[in-house]
Amino acid sequence: MLTITQALYDAIVAHARADHPDEACGVVAGPAGTGRAERFVPMLNAARSPTFYEFDSTDLLKLYREMDDRDEEPVVIYHSHTATEAYPSRTDISYANEPGAHYVLVSTAECGNDEGPVSFRSFRIVDGEVTEEPVEIVASYAA
Repeated sequence: MLTITQALYDAIVAHARADHPDEACGVVAGPAGTGRAERFVPMLNAARSPTFYEFDSTDLLKLYREMDDRDEEPVVIYHSHTATEAYPSRTDISYANEPGAHYVLVSTAECGNDEGPVSFRSFRIVDGEVTEEPVEIVASYAA
């Protein structure tokens, strides 16, 4: 199960809406080994595409070095789908290389940039196998 704070949920959805009609993408980092999503890191979709996302390789390298320095790992890797459901595409599955991460997809197909309904779903993707998991949104993490 993915447990995420309301503030992080809101930040991911806001990023997806802001980048529509292009796909948005980013990472939520957290302390290594905890599975706790804490630090929101919106990334630039280097592909600038409504049907595909790609992290800029320089930005991604910088992020991984930063996470390493802070003893963090990518807890959530997210992106949006602008015209289709929030489910990993074949391309998404082929690029999923963090078996410990939650892959979050947000569909802005219904709302676009507006305040409307979005679909927010989380998946585990390991060795090409996709498993949907429940999402629990909390006000804050328990101490």
